[in-house]
Amino acid sequence: MLENYPDVFIATDDMYEHIYWGNNKFCSFAEACPDMLDRTITINGVSKAYAMTGWRIGYCAGPEKIISAMKKIQGQSTSNASSVSQAAAVAALNGSHQPVHAMAKEYENRHAFIFNALNSIKGFKTVAATGAFYTFPEVTGVIKDLNLSDDIEFSDFLIENANVAVVPGSAFGAKGHIRLSFATSMKLLKEAVNRIEDALN
Repeated sequence: MLENYPDVFIATDDMYEHIYWGNNKFCSFAEACPDMLDRTITINGVSKAYAMTGWRIGYCAGPEKIISAMKKIQGQSTSNASSVSQAAAVAALNGSHQPVHAMAKEYENRHAFIFNALNSIKGFKTVAATGAFYTFPEVTGVIKDLNLSDDIEFSDFLIENANVAVVPGSAFGAKGHIRLSFATSMKLLKEAVNRIEDALN
């Protein structure tokens, strides 16, 4: 489809490239559609795969003309990342990926738990994922049962009654859903599920 719109550039978000447990090999847009390489901007970083969210290091690749323009804007609007952050990012990218694979496996285990646990709660419908560390259940049944207006009000209900923080799906254009991160310990995930169940009961 995009082949028919030569003036459209494609910016891809590959941040979760290494946090993936699907059966198919990860494939970037540039790999999948090499004929559109001249208008593809691949965006990545160390925040997710290397658990370096506070280091604020990202990078991208794309057509030289676009990258040059991006550098001009970035150079006048932000300062450089610190030398320590840059050195840490180089070490992460060039170092062993064994810890990254181990972390992805742990996320897969946590996903399996949270997927089954949330689907066992009346009114929650969760689709299985193959990567990242979020689950995005549809909760319209719960919203209706609690006589709430929407996912924003339900998110408020959870923080006030269960001490569990979630993000309303409306923030992502998906009303009736919530986003819950499982980038935490299994112990805390189990506690969160217990709190949600107690609050609903």
